[in-house]
Amino acid sequence: MTDAQPGRPTENAMRRALKRARDGVALDTAEAAVLLQARGEQLRDLSASAARVRDAGLEAAGRPGVITYSKKVFIPLTRLCRDRCHYCTFVTVPGKLRREGHGMYLSPDEVVEVARQGAALGCKEALFTLGDRPEDRWPEAREWLDAHGYDDTLAYVRAMAIRVLEETGLLPHLNPGVMSWTDLQRLKPVAPSLGMMLETTATRLWSEPGGPHHGSPDKEPAVRLRVLEDAGRSNVPFTTGVLIGIGESYEERADALFQLRRIQRQYQSIQEVIVQNFRAKPDTAMRAMPDAELEELAACIAVARHILGPAARIQAPPNLVDAEYALIVGAGIDDWGGVSPLTPDHVNPERPWPHIDQLAERTRESGFELRERLTVYPEFIARGEPWLDPRLLPHVRALADPETGLAREDALPEGLPWQEPDEGFTATGRTDLHRTIDTEGRTGDRRADFDAVYGDWEALREQAAPGMVPQRIDSDVREALAQAADDPTRLSDDQALALLHADGPALDALCSIADDLRRATVGDEVTYIVTRNINFTNVCYTGCRFCAFAQRRTDADAYTLSLDQVADRAAQAWEVGATEVCMQGGIHPDLPGTAYFDIARAVKERVPGMHVHAFSPMEVVNGASRTGLSIRDWLTAAKEAGLDSIPGTAAEILDDEVRWVLTKGKLPAADWIEVVRTAHELGLRSSSTMMYGHVDQPRHWLGHFRTLAAIQQETGGFTEFVTLPFIHTNAPVYLAGIARPGPTTRENRAVTAMARVLLHPHITNIQTSWVKLGAEGAAEMLRSGANDLGGTLMEETISRMAGSRYGSYRSIEDLRAIATLAGRPARPRTTLYGEVPAERVAAAEASDGHLPELLPLAD
Repeated sequence: MTDAQPGRPTENAMRRALKRARDGVALDTAEAAVLLQARGEQLRDLSASAARVRDAGLEAAGRPGVITYSKKVFIPLTRLCRDRCHYCTFVTVPGKLRREGHGMYLSPDEVVEVARQGAALGCKEALFTLGDRPEDRWPEAREWLDAHGYDDTLAYVRAMAIRVLEETGLLPHLNPGVMSWTDLQRLKPVAPSLGMMLETTATRLWSEPGGPHHGSPDKEPAVRLRVLEDAGRSNVPFTTGVLIGIGESYEERADALFQLRRIQRQYQSIQEVIVQNFRAKPDTAMRAMPDAELEELAACIAVARHILGPAARIQAPPNLVDAEYALIVGAGIDDWGGVSPLTPDHVNPERPWPHIDQLAERTRESGFELRERLTVYPEFIARGEPWLDPRLLPHVRALADPETGLAREDALPEGLPWQEPDEGFTATGRTDLHRTIDTEGRTGDRRADFDAVYGDWEALREQAAPGMVPQRIDSDVREALAQAADDPTRLSDDQALALLHADGPALDALCSIADDLRRATVGDEVTYIVTRNINFTNVCYTGCRFCAFAQRRTDADAYTLSLDQVADRAAQAWEVGATEVCMQGGIHPDLPGTAYFDIARAVKERVPGMHVHAFSPMEVVNGASRTGLSIRDWLTAAKEAGLDSIPGTAAEILDDEVRWVLTKGKLPAADWIEVVRTAHELGLRSSSTMMYGHVDQPRHWLGHFRTLAAIQQETGGFTEFVTLPFIHTNAPVYLAGIARPGPTTRENRAVTAMARVLLHPHITNIQTSWVKLGAEGAAEMLRSGANDLGGTLMEETISRMAGSRYGSYRSIEDLRAIATLAGRPARPRTTLYGEVPAERVAAAEASDGHLPELLPLAD
């Protein structure tokens, strides 16, 4: 046997890889790279095994022998772009647009007219294609947006998607390029599906001069992979794919497919993978580059099928296959993508779409039936929440076959209102949970969709493992203690880490230093606040893996309060001396973004003097994205409605390495920081928090403390820092065997002490949690640097659902007793650590200990 020619696999390597493919054995990157080079008889062998995998997937999906397509119109919203891809003819420049008599963007009327014409022809998808953030490169784009009242291109995309929904009934599929996590939250409510091609993971094609993506900031592979991951975290049905033949090696091509498999395994959010072949175009830098051959395309489709598996939907554009339909079908596709009877392929204008009748005939010749689908695939329609926003459900249901989830081919789209569901604030479910959680407990230890809502547990276990490895500490603890006692602001990171690992006598010394620092900073008085927690709903699909509070709307323990119930609870709290209500809830898909304003307003109208401390940064982002407002404008509106301050929860650990293990869909650390900074700039102060003792390590705590201290130095807006020990009992990430069972006593003491040391002198109030630690534990933290016990709460559902054993209410006398255990006096405070009015103190003292008789509210 002789070796293959240089650069080609050996016959033995090809034969072995083909056998593994035939046998259904998992391929590795090297084997996939070999198979990508299959041609002739080898390709027929590879395609046959890929087709069997495809057929098994279609059988499992309930549509054997069916290849799908989407009947669409192409809406090129703008052809301006900040990138400079060397093969692209779609993108142009402002001067050329002006010479051709075009605007920088399609006008709203132009957008709607294209959509209307498509609807009249039976199209059901409006594919929005545009360049990435052209306003960052072209002043003309910025001027157009400003003149038309849009903050950025994505705001215009969102507005036009709503117009298309309302005026034509077509379903928008948005391809606006790279999107941030926040951008995805803005666009998900207006489109059943979004998309962005991965293209390649070959970084050199972006970083090296002369590469096809050089000079294109949005084509960095790491950036594009982050978009795919954020889409998965956000439960967005997402279209992506690879572009082959632009200079990548076979190994790099295989790597791109394996990256797509990794993301799909973890989030189950990729609805289709497009395998597209490069076609050289005149007037581009790559016009002399040879086209990717069709056998090369077929080999990539077949390898993609083997890597991605039977459940993947794999697509090849039919206008790029030179009538070799049988070759492409035989390689394992199950979808032809979007085909338009009206508009050209603006990305490949030289390649007209085939007529749908012709496509159906050629598909039939390969033994398959061509069926129309919607822009969102049937699997995602069947999943329902949280994959489709409630405001889109009427539009999707109007066009979807209720049995198959495919398109009703006889349906003509009609415009429907894009609006919030009618239900609004309706009291539903177990609204007495705040009380009965302490008497009757939970109905079950986990929500009904435990195996689906959090992502793939095995993939998560692999992701969590590196971050849970303890870091070796070589710094001298004695030297670090001396520095902490002398000047804690000069502690190095190595010294701080040494102290976070302290134990035994060193830990005792650290706690003593922290206690002395506390005494010098805020004195001996232990503060507390008479407050009531109001968790207005626990319906949530964010997928936080540490949270046992969130429920599906159909779960036995799910509930939502009405506005009257929220206001009644605030009024009860005022009657017994409260100065604050703390209100947070799940991210309920049916509650509009303005619901938070309604909640704050309801409390202020009923109890004008009550301080409204409400809405975590996650809720702020949810409200802003659902209303289409900026974070700043949304917070301004919330403040006008009665919001006085915000809780700094949803922080968990401000390190995305840890966050993406703890939560599937919660906001990234950078977005949490943006919300808090903006709130502080608007005069809305906040607490700050850290939840620890799960999949974290001391190095993560240190980074978290440094971040909070930096924000406080900039804004001065934090009122306190709250330690939140992880409650593991019913936490999904613990039940799945990934997280440890909460922090140890050593860790609680070290975190409390180091919070005092590392946040000094910027955040002066350190709060400990009696809900999570109990009286003895809280008293120990008061001896370790803490000076605040938080609130009476009156009701507390989140920690109790997680398995906390310490109840939902502490009387003033109880809190004073905890302070006494620590050898300290106690006094009440306001949310902002001010003096409590005498009338409030008297009301609280008169009612102390009688709260259980006031609860629950009668429904």
